[in-house]
Amino acid sequence: MTATDLLWWAALLIQLLAIPGTLFPVLPGLVLLPLGALLWCWAIGFTVGWPTLVLAVVLLVLGWGADLLGVVLGAARLQASRWAYVGAAIGLVVGLLGLLPALPVGGPLLGALLGPWLGAALGELAAELRARSRGGLALLRRAAVVGLAVVSGMLVSKLAQALLAVVGVVGFVLLSLAG
Repeated sequence: MTATDLLWWAALLIQLLAIPGTLFPVLPGLVLLPLGALLWCWAIGFTVGWPTLVLAVVLLVLGWGADLLGVVLGAARLQASRWAYVGAAIGLVVGLLGLLPALPVGGPLLGALLGPWLGAALGELAAELRARSRGGLALLRRAAVVGLAVVSGMLVSKLAQALLAVVGVVGFVLLSLAG
């Protein structure tokens, strides 16, 4: 096995790690696709390996777009306040760090779902209370629905990113073996 073969396997391994990285927020995701392609281009030369790098960068940009659309569109349709987004971001950090009290089995993974939902709901609740546009049960219901919309958008975004990662790995294998 040559050094180039070892670098190809290393590049493939880096790219394969992008798949679980898109699903688990504590791991790097699609950014690993260009890193693996960059390693391959360095090994064989950019004049030959550039298609793998271009594909990886395009998929990374598409993944960023999916992330933005997934989170924004779900809550935007409900006209959520900006505090719902701030709360979701804080909730994600709190959930990932395992700071949610009495969280059952699942730890950071379950926290990555419950934290943003709770954070978005609390953020929307605070915004609605401040605006005094609703009261009582309607206020709580709206906050819970906005939290659910934010988490649903996150899940759709993660699924899209996972599919993009699979396309990236398959594309890397096909383009690198064809060259």
